[in-house]
Amino acid sequence: MVKYRDETLDRTFAALSDPTRRALLARLGERDGLSVSELAAPFPVSLPAIMKHLDVLTDAGLIVREKTGRTVSCRLTAQPMEQAMNWLNRYAQFWSEKFDRLAAFVEDKTWPTQPSAPIPAQPNVQASGPASRSRAGSAHGRRKSTPPGRKPRS
Repeated sequence: MVKYRDETLDRTFAALSDPTRRALLARLGERDGLSVSELAAPFPVSLPAIMKHLDVLTDAGLIVREKTGRTVSCRLTAQPMEQAMNWLNRYAQFWSEKFDRLAAFVEDKTWPTQPSAPIPAQPNVQASGPASRSRAGSAHGRRKSTPPGRKPRS
């Protein structure tokens, strides 16, 4: 039986879907072992909001939190992102092959250098007609509907 759902992959992509969480991971990528308060410093959200984002990242296995005394520091873990990259690379290879075939098809095809027939000019629209299609059906020129139960005037 083929397994279509991978819980780890689902949690990884769900965690990476939020820009704040991606920014937190980017900060940890630059400097590993930052404390929660150091991580939260540049963000315009509250510390409890950052803690919730860190909970999602921890549940996805993207970070590990370690407590030393009263300080909680965070480290980046690569395994879930490695699985996500492997999944994405399969599709990148698929599309790369498709584009290579398309490029080969386009390069093999001989294309005419001149159009076969001239394109006819569009006739001029009279000035007395409506300026655009949007004005042609405007409410200004339409009849108003009658209330229910009444007959329209002729």
